Formats: sequence, structure tokens, C-alpha cells
Amino acid sequence: MKLHKKQFLGIEGEFVKYDKSAVAILPFPYEGGVSYGKGAAQAPGAIIDASHYLELYDEVLDAEPYRVGIATVEPPDTGKTHQEMFYSIYSNAHDLIEDDKFVVVVGGDHSLSSGFFKALKEKYTDLGVIQLDAHADLRDTYEDSPLNHACVMSRIREMAQDTLQIGIRSMSAEEAEKIKRENISLCTMDSFRKGVFDIDGALDNLPDNLFITVDVDCFDWSVIRSTGTPEPGGFLWDEALRLLGKIFQKKNIVAFDIVELSYSSNDLNSPFAAAKLIYKMLGFKYFTG
Repeated sequence: MKLHKKQFLGIEGEFVKYDKSAVAILPFPYEGGVSYGKGAAQAPGAIIDASHYLELYDEVLDAEPYRVGIATVEPPDTGKTHQEMFYSIYSNAHDLIEDDKFVVVVGGDHSLSSGFFKALKEKYTDLGVIQLDAHADLRDTYEDSPLNHACVMSRIREMAQDTLQIGIRSMSAEEAEKIKRENISLCTMDSFRKGVFDIDGALDNLPDNLFITVDVDCFDWSVIRSTGTPEPGGFLWDEALRLLGKIFQKKNIVAFDIVELSYSSNDLNSPFAAAKLIYKMLGFKYFTG
């Protein structure tokens, strides 16, 4: 497996050797599924660059998560069409999963997550999904494509019905009707903040093996402001980490992705926050229990 010329965290030597690394980071610079702001194709590079300025020690976990080995592989050809993109992310993720890596995909827009999930589902037949997002992404098609980023959870739910969507604060009337009709487990940001949604109960109803997909527009603009489809009122940093820490403690997370950062030369904070989120989540994976 060919390694990226720039490694996540800027680490070198034994901790990035592919054969010895527990984690494989797959940058996937695709933005063919976006419908508003551009810049997602440049996000993986920006996140990797920003990661070089992270401290390797996590003061909360009292650990250095990089020591499990984190190999960042070379970005693949993402393709020019939605269908080519789907096959590319599926096949590249499949190869990493077959090598028993804990795979982290760094997007890129959210449309890639369905192809990633297909590869995971072939290994974990009982796999469920947690989505952190501002948007429900439950449209059947959008802008004449079923693989638009606004449709990603519809595509995933065709493969697995065990889903939990958290932080939602924007949806269409048709999506709201679908949620009711299919009894989809969904926690709006309003319900989360008011404490009227039983997160623990919803987690208990999911399989033990879970995939987490994080659209960075789930965050408040004070945390991450550069995203293609921004919505006000999202998660604060500590609020999101408490939730993610709980999820990692209760469930076996088998992979995750971080999507929808929109690169801006005027915003160094957002890619840094995304890089730190990846490192925090890897810390939760390997150093909590």
C-alpha cells in the first residue's frame, strides 16, 4: 500500500509503517456531490497539513494515541462521475478493511460515505450507523442524482436500517414525512439541547458494531465555520466530545469518516479542529473502555 507523502500528524518511522499500523487514513478529495459551497476536494490536504501542529499527547486520556500506528495512504483517483466515485471509495476502503485496518476516511463531500459503508457492511453484517450532521440527508434524489450528498443516508439505509441521526436542524417536509413513515431514529439539535430525546435508549437499540459518519456542519460556527452547507446552532466542541466519548464507550466503533469541510485560505481554525477531532476519536477508540 503506497503511503501519502504527507502523513497525518507529521509522524515518521515505525508509527506510520503500514504493516504495523492499527489505523489507515484514506484521504478522499471528492466534491462532485455537493450542491452549494465548494472546497471539499481540498479539505483532506488542509486537514493533514493542520494535523502537523497538533500535540501528540492527549491530556484527557493521558495517552499518545499515535502509538497504535497511523498510516496515511495516498489519495486514490476519485473518478469524475458519481458512479466512478462510489466504486473508487468502495474498492479502496475494501482493500484497507481486508488488511484489518481501522479505516478513517477524510473527505471530501458526504456522498462518499455510502460507498465506504458498503465496504464495511461486507465485513460487519450487523453494522449500524450513527450520523452527526446538521442535515437529514434523506432525500431519494437531489439535483438529478441519487448519489448527491443530500441523499447519503437514504443510500445507507438501503443497506442497513439500524441508524441514529443526531444534531439535525435542517430538513425538507418530504424528509420529515419519511422519518415518521419509516420510524427513523433521529434527534434534532433542539431535542438534544432540551434533553427530551433518549440518546442512551437509542444507542441501546443499535447493534454493537457501528460506523460513525461526521459531517462537520454538525458543529457550531465557533468550532468549524468552513463547510459547504452551513447551518447555525450546532454542537459546541465539548458537547460533541462528550457525546462521542459516550458512543465509543458503549459500542464497538469499526470505522468513521469526517466529511464536508470546505477549504478556505482565510480559515486555519476549521481544518485544525477537524484534525483534532480525528485524533480525539482515535483516542476514544483505543484508550477508553
